[in-house]
Amino acid sequence: MAADPNAEEAIEKSYDSRLMRRLLGYVRPYRRMTVAAVALILGGSLLQLIGPLATSIAIDLFVRPPGAAGGISPAATAASDALHRFGVDPETARLEGVAATAVVFLVSILLAFVCTYWQGRVMQVMGQYIMRDLRGQIFRQLQRLPIAYFDANPVGRLVTRVTTDVDALNELFASGLVAAFGDLVVLAGIVCVLFWLDWRLALIAFAIVPLLFVLTFWFRSRVQRSFREVRVKIAKINSFLQEHITGMSVVQLFGREAEAYGQFSTINDEHREANVRSIYYYAVFFPGVELVSTLGLGLLLWYGGGRVTTGFASVGALVAFFQYAQRFYQPLSDLAEKYNILQGAMAASERIFELIDTNVAITSPEAPYRPGEELASSRTASPARGAIELAQVTFAYKAGEPVLRDVSFRIEPGQTVAVVGHTGAGKSTLANLLLRFYDVQQGAVMVDGIDVRDWDLSELRKSIALVLQDVFLFSGSIGGNIRLGEPSIDEERLRWAAREVHALDFIERLPDGFDTLVQERGAGLSVGQKQLVAFARALAFDPRVLILDEATSSIDTETEQLIQAALERLLVGRTSLVIAHRLSTIQRADKILVLHKGELREQGTHQELLAARGIYHRLYRLQYQAQEGAIWQPGPLATAREVTI
Repeated sequence: MAADPNAEEAIEKSYDSRLMRRLLGYVRPYRRMTVAAVALILGGSLLQLIGPLATSIAIDLFVRPPGAAGGISPAATAASDALHRFGVDPETARLEGVAATAVVFLVSILLAFVCTYWQGRVMQVMGQYIMRDLRGQIFRQLQRLPIAYFDANPVGRLVTRVTTDVDALNELFASGLVAAFGDLVVLAGIVCVLFWLDWRLALIAFAIVPLLFVLTFWFRSRVQRSFREVRVKIAKINSFLQEHITGMSVVQLFGREAEAYGQFSTINDEHREANVRSIYYYAVFFPGVELVSTLGLGLLLWYGGGRVTTGFASVGALVAFFQYAQRFYQPLSDLAEKYNILQGAMAASERIFELIDTNVAITSPEAPYRPGEELASSRTASPARGAIELAQVTFAYKAGEPVLRDVSFRIEPGQTVAVVGHTGAGKSTLANLLLRFYDVQQGAVMVDGIDVRDWDLSELRKSIALVLQDVFLFSGSIGGNIRLGEPSIDEERLRWAAREVHALDFIERLPDGFDTLVQERGAGLSVGQKQLVAFARALAFDPRVLILDEATSSIDTETEQLIQAALERLLVGRTSLVIAHRLSTIQRADKILVLHKGELREQGTHQELLAARGIYHRLYRLQYQAQEGAIWQPGPLATAREVTI
């Protein structure tokens, strides 16, 4: 599952009906909000049509002097007929008519404001709900994906999916879809009213629409590429920051601050340049829309003024045309902006759905094996026996590059088995396969005689605890890092686990004991203290199988002695797989497995392997004589790589 370095740039679609239907599925739980928003925007759109009509009626009926040049608009004619039916003569009620139309104008503005306010509020709230749902779905998917997926995809890119890409969809739901629908309603309403008032003036008003479409097409095509570039660059910034902040100690240790800053400056400049290009297109488009709109108003003034002076159009209709034209051109430019939101959302949704649709290759089978179903409700009581067997296992992280080759061995329940070998021999891979972080290509990994692929995944991992050399602690308290939210681990068990691994003393010396807050990744605690917390965490969950992946290699001698004393007592009755760096830590193991270049070359007890005078013997002599300062030359069958663990 290799990462595609150009994955961010592969999205070219600006609209995809399949994606849109899927996106609308997230709106379905909030149908009431959607209906309310649509009703509000329809009401607001219709109210926006009232003001210019009221202006036209007021001018033609009540403001224009009798006998003045120009005709009377259809709106004024209809209003006059209505007033006559009620016995009111417009000629004798001019002052009252102006006041009434002013009130209508004011009320329409206020009601339109109320509708717009509530429509915006409803859509923003709905957008936040949809963002919550989508981020929750993405995070659930991330928790289900195999470790291989995270090996192939930078963390910064995944963070971008949950943050920036979801924000792009929020814009679509909160201010894109419904607002675009509202703009279309306003445009349709204005077109109908203008043609009703004067179809000739309407044609003049719409004469500039082709220019607006040309300008919009130019803007859309240019800004689409720029928009995509900006998202590519921000994803690169996120990936770079995540990597270098996590590895800041290495950067500072080797004095690479200047080089790292230079790399970041390059990526940061690329992001700035992409944004500047986007700003250029916006800077041209919106003034261009204003220029073309002004041209349209000038055409209206020229042609409409001529029709008024010749008596073929009314002053009120011309004023209404000016107001409607301004309201008509604005939604056109708004639709161009909404299109940018749409195409950004399409690109973001393509990436998000690619993540959501990623095949979760490692899952529980349809009829999984669950040992001791009656105990399944207890997270800290695993009914597994702890027998482990590998049968002719061959595994490769990359095709054609096997890490393990035809490896077979068996560990009986309660046994402590150590694994040694040089870097890259496949020691940690055994733990990954046993926990089913990966599946083997050939052979089988079995626990209690059952292939791990047939186990219920949660039950399998419930039965196994893994303690790594590089301990990961979450933000929160010391106690929270031991119990990990498991309610069945009470205070008594918490203290017992800490006491058994000799962590209780240092925890109680902390300012707030078990409630002491842990900084990010355990900063503020020593390596030994973090590993003691990790031991307490593992023991609190009472696993049947305990895997120690070089878990004591970074601990000082005194702390290691404390842990070894605890392990001698706590590992009784548990199956233990110890991946060792220092041979001194595994001499009492029931069995030692020696891996070399992915093959199981030797196995036996410490004394048996020393007597065999093979790879283990050479490793042992090299390590101990090096500690004593002696100079020892490896035999003819040993190489520098073979004697390195």
